[in-house]
Amino acid sequence: MKLASIRSSAETYRAVAVVDEEVVDLNGVDSSLPTEMTELLGVTDLAERVAAAVESGQGRSPLDRRSLAAPVPRPRKFFGVGLNYADHVAEAGLPTPEYPTVFAKMPTCVTGPYDDVERPIVSEDLDYEGEMGFVIGKRCRHVSKEDAAGVIAGYVAINDLSVRDYQLRAQQWTLGKSFDTHGPFGPWIVTADEIDPHALDLKTIVNGETRQHSNTSNLIFDCFEQIELLSSVCTLEPGDVVATGTCGGVGLSFDPPRFLVPGDVVRVEIEGIGALENTVVAEQAPAGRAAGAGAGQA
Repeated sequence: MKLASIRSSAETYRAVAVVDEEVVDLNGVDSSLPTEMTELLGVTDLAERVAAAVESGQGRSPLDRRSLAAPVPRPRKFFGVGLNYADHVAEAGLPTPEYPTVFAKMPTCVTGPYDDVERPIVSEDLDYEGEMGFVIGKRCRHVSKEDAAGVIAGYVAINDLSVRDYQLRAQQWTLGKSFDTHGPFGPWIVTADEIDPHALDLKTIVNGETRQHSNTSNLIFDCFEQIELLSSVCTLEPGDVVATGTCGGVGLSFDPPRFLVPGDVVRVEIEGIGALENTVVAEQAPAGRAAGAGAGQA
């Protein structure tokens, strides 16, 4: 089952199911189902009710990928896990971590799976990080690794875009990970019953060139270990998103670095989930402010 959010206006989103090349308006078929994804994920018998809406044959329309927003347009929490593939740790010149490196991405970084992403005015050091992510489906705290699969709604593809100079200026990575438009994910949530999250092929392709290629079997700390850790700290809620880490091949690892420039097209593909494809554009300077480093340059 695939669950997505489509734009019904500039700031309004509607949760749908995706079936082949059609979407099913779930609330249009069953008016008791919430229209907003975070609320929808909290429905107790969600799988059965979505299946009934899909099998009704009603409320269907053609899938327009350009209308897709991030499946959870404004998650309450968006975590990232750093240095979680051995090859990425090696290219960073760091020892294999004994404990997960966790950072936060601010929810305002979220954008859609086919939306433009901005190289910011203040930096030219924009980098890609293709990752598998998961979305929490149940409010939970102190979840064991053995029980963690039961709180995951499903899995998504993520590009954890990173502004490297901002990231590396401080020990805390939040600023470098949280620029507006730097959290595209989707294109939909593939529900947990459809996926083995630890055996998926992953690629990041820039302008047709494969830059990253690995498999989620190579995660150092798997999804369930991540939930055990995170839920020991704070309550996880439906719609919370976790980016599980990236593999080797990021732009920073090249000599010289191969950072993204306006016009680049970045595609993140994950087996069994789908693909994101985002075009890099130059952030426009606000009225009355001169463009700084990185603005309007190719």
